[in-house]
Amino acid sequence: MLGRHLLGYLPVQAAQALVGFGGVAVFTRILSPEEFGRYSLVIAAVSLIHMASFTWLESAVARFHARADSRGRLRDHLLTVYNTFGFAAVVVGGLLTLVIVFAPLDAQTKTVLAFALASMLLRGLLQIGLETHRAAADITRYSALEASGLMVGFFAGVGLILTTDLGAAGIFAGIAAAAALMVVVDLPVMLRKTRGGRHQSVRTKTYARYGVPISFSLVFEHLLSVGDRFLIALFLGQGAVGMYAAGYGLADRLLDIIFIWFGAAVWPLTIRALEQNGTDAAKEVAGQAAGLMALIAFPAAAGLALIAGPLTTVVIGESLRAEAASILPWIALSGLMNGMMTYYFHEAFTLTRKTSAMATIMALAAGLNLTLNLVLIPLMGIVGAAISTVIAYTIALMVCAILGRRHFALPLPWMDWLKAAIATLIMAAAVFALPQFEAAWLMLLVQASLGALIYVAAALMLNIAQCRTWLSRARFLLNPAEVKP
Repeated sequence: MLGRHLLGYLPVQAAQALVGFGGVAVFTRILSPEEFGRYSLVIAAVSLIHMASFTWLESAVARFHARADSRGRLRDHLLTVYNTFGFAAVVVGGLLTLVIVFAPLDAQTKTVLAFALASMLLRGLLQIGLETHRAAADITRYSALEASGLMVGFFAGVGLILTTDLGAAGIFAGIAAAAALMVVVDLPVMLRKTRGGRHQSVRTKTYARYGVPISFSLVFEHLLSVGDRFLIALFLGQGAVGMYAAGYGLADRLLDIIFIWFGAAVWPLTIRALEQNGTDAAKEVAGQAAGLMALIAFPAAAGLALIAGPLTTVVIGESLRAEAASILPWIALSGLMNGMMTYYFHEAFTLTRKTSAMATIMALAAGLNLTLNLVLIPLMGIVGAAISTVIAYTIALMVCAILGRRHFALPLPWMDWLKAAIATLIMAAAVFALPQFEAAWLMLLVQASLGALIYVAAALMLNIAQCRTWLSRARFLLNPAEVKP
């Protein structure tokens, strides 16, 4: 079942990869460093606002769907969620509109913020449906809506930048237009599911008790990732933010795609296993996922660090690439630790609803990162910001892994993790041994191809996370006639 779910979410991850890498490649070329820096600051701020305002409700949609469905209360559940979102959207939207109008900001920044606000509210409305489809294991509808929205938003944003004077605001205008289109398609379907339901304030309180600590945890976690950009702007200017964001986006985006892929597929299965079959069933699903995460994420992080030079040369605009290459290995390491923490070790807290403890850990980690940035950015520039993030994530991961076991003892597949590390080292040695080519695109192609081939061979030889069995199952799904009854 896990394999089918992972395959079902592949279209979304393909779209995420195209938008993530395409965004860095295109936006760093058609926007100036200052304009790209403005975009990076606004998207960081809006993401924090979204997490604080709406993510608690989205988390509750995912966590309580199976329980509401099994008890025949799904209509009440969904109606309560939509009513709560509507109230929150009016309050948050109104307050942010006042801030945009009266804040002492330049006209360009206000325009970017206005379109970003519209995109945030429309994406929040769409996200309720997406989380519901994902929790109900309706992978086809989820993937179609999310992948289409990502692609339409990206191309619309690029088109608006090239044909208008919107600049960075065009990116958010494209996202808003795509989200509006997906809402038109999906919202009528979702509203039909609420017919006959009753708004229940007690549900809102239950969802808030569960979800608000998750929102705060994600806010602090996001501050670990993007909070340093505000300090870089303070110490070094918006141009330096663009340099940092370009390298960060390139490394972190790939790893984020991998971990979101696992989270989207594994989290609903784990919840369903816990609700229907108990703790042991949930641990079995989680343990399989942990081994597979290492199989894919370990070489991805190491590979990004190995090909930092040619990758930034090929993908990132010339004005930003040198500085981006210097931080990419550090960001790859922090992205790996962040992914393992967020999409695996945090499950110990969310499965048992001990989300307040998770929020406290992330708040302390964000505070540590802030302190380190205040010291290291003036001394080392943007590299200091990257190193600060690595240190903060390292400590946060260790604390989450240790304290989480008090609530839910997640499996620790040490042997699979060790095998993945060994295979990754073999891959790294092979890539290091390659001669240097003058053409960056050729160097990137040779390094990536050889590294992938070497790692796949080593992984199959070591049978990491039973990958030979997974490969056989995948072949059967693609061509059942090959398998005799």
